[in-house]
Amino acid sequence: MFTFLLVVHIIIAAMLVIVILMQRSEGGGLASGGNPAGLMSARGAADFLTRATSVLATIFVVLSIILAALAARERAPSNVDTSLVGKTADTAPEPAAPVSNDPLAAAAAQGGDAVPANGAQPQ
Repeated sequence: MFTFLLVVHIIIAAMLVIVILMQRSEGGGLASGGNPAGLMSARGAADFLTRATSVLATIFVVLSIILAALAARERAPSNVDTSLVGKTADTAPEPAAPVSNDPLAAAAAQGGDAVPANGAQPQ
């Protein structure tokens, strides 16, 4: 249901953009020109586009509210597990340091400058 309404919402939004762009503005719309001797006069087309814009905008807003309500209902908070409330650990165990045969890694773990076991000076 939610996915269907979302697809309808996207189609309505696209139609709304197209109808708005087709309207004649001060600089001319997307549908500028045309033959007024056709099915509708220029005034009739303007009235139709204005009415279509208001109807599509109303449907868009109502559908947005419905989709928001559906999304809130589907993602309602679940029950919280309270079985661990009040149970805390006294002390956290210290992580074990990795064992390594590398003297530089051991020095880095101790945080000091260590001289290698063979007595060589660092360069």
